[in-house]
Amino acid sequence: MPIAVFDAIKDSISSFLGGASVALQPGAPENPGDEKTISHGISLEGRAYCFMARREAIPFTRSETLFCRELLTAFSGLYSGFQQEDYVAHFRTALLASIMDITVARSLRGDHRKGFWPIQQLIQLLKHLSYQRYEGKPATTGFLVHRTTPRLLSRMLRERNHTLIPLKPPEDISPHFFRNPLPYRIVDGTNLFFVANIQMQVTGVLRTSPTVMPIDIELLTQREIFSLVRRAGHGAFAVTVNGASEIEVLVSPARLLVRRKGTWAIFDPDIFRSFLNGSLDAESVDELLWSIYALSTERLGTVVLIYGKGARNLAGLKKGSVGGNDPIRRLLIGRVRKRTLRDLKNAGILLRILSADGMTVFNERGRLMDTGFIFDTSYAREVVTGGGRTTAASAASFFGKVIKVSQDGPVELYQDGRLIYRFG
Repeated sequence: MPIAVFDAIKDSISSFLGGASVALQPGAPENPGDEKTISHGISLEGRAYCFMARREAIPFTRSETLFCRELLTAFSGLYSGFQQEDYVAHFRTALLASIMDITVARSLRGDHRKGFWPIQQLIQLLKHLSYQRYEGKPATTGFLVHRTTPRLLSRMLRERNHTLIPLKPPEDISPHFFRNPLPYRIVDGTNLFFVANIQMQVTGVLRTSPTVMPIDIELLTQREIFSLVRRAGHGAFAVTVNGASEIEVLVSPARLLVRRKGTWAIFDPDIFRSFLNGSLDAESVDELLWSIYALSTERLGTVVLIYGKGARNLAGLKKGSVGGNDPIRRLLIGRVRKRTLRDLKNAGILLRILSADGMTVFNERGRLMDTGFIFDTSYAREVVTGGGRTTAASAASFFGKVIKVSQDGPVELYQDGRLIYRFG
């Protein structure tokens, strides 16, 4: 019965792990697993079972491994309440609807001796808000949940030139917190955030400094809020509802748990660092991965190829250019070619280059080789099928590492003609 019940959430776990194969098997784990395998034992109905996850191309990160352990603890706790055979359908339904929320809340609480319900209540509140519209626009908001003293928090915010507007007495985060639309209309999670303690009491409102003028990518990926989370005490986090009606949980070290299309996913930079290791320098990897997340949030599609064999070899893979040989196109591309990812980001043009039609190509030093590039898919060593971006990404991945963002948000990693990881 446990295995049959586990099958109800198998696809959700696989999706969270980027498409990894997952299974629950009878018997204790035979080995502790390795970087590409998660192996964890669990006891159900007095019998030993082994949870297995396997991903061939990209090693699992520490965040993914810890999340799976929390998930299995949640699975065991829920299962113990539905052991009678007559309740199998009830359990599957409850499990499918709740287990990922429970695991997210458990992973955020930090101290396992304490309950996770206050955090779960906040997540549930924001789930409801993510469906809310006001005058035709999605409702957005944000919370910074700190785990430091009010005095240290105030000092940290002053050092960053931010303003804390205190709320006295504190307001509990309850299911009726957003009964009045004014809180989410004003505190929008862009430059205004509610500040709460771990007891889920709102103690004030944070207004980020008007002197901090982040460029588009840093604004879309909440870089300043990540810096606050890092300094707001061990286990601090921020949670927002963004303009795409997604819930984003920001934790330290910088990574996100994202509720998109009704399911949870993890955006873990270590996955992208592992994928691009040896193909792109470390500084450029970080610039690129956060740009990719910004495109995904904005629903802007792209295909990026990291190519290491020089411009002359690249020319042989080219079928054409978006815009053809237009002189204006030549002028514009000529002005940005050979510039680094960081240069392009700081100039505020990286997102526009990446989201333009055609493929964008960088070398291993993060310098732009070409954009609007139309790849000649006849060079692929295998038959490639799919939509335009999928076909181009699959074919190009025989010649370098490829990252694709679809216009509806998912991020995919391609290598040797195969899709090896998918986020969102």
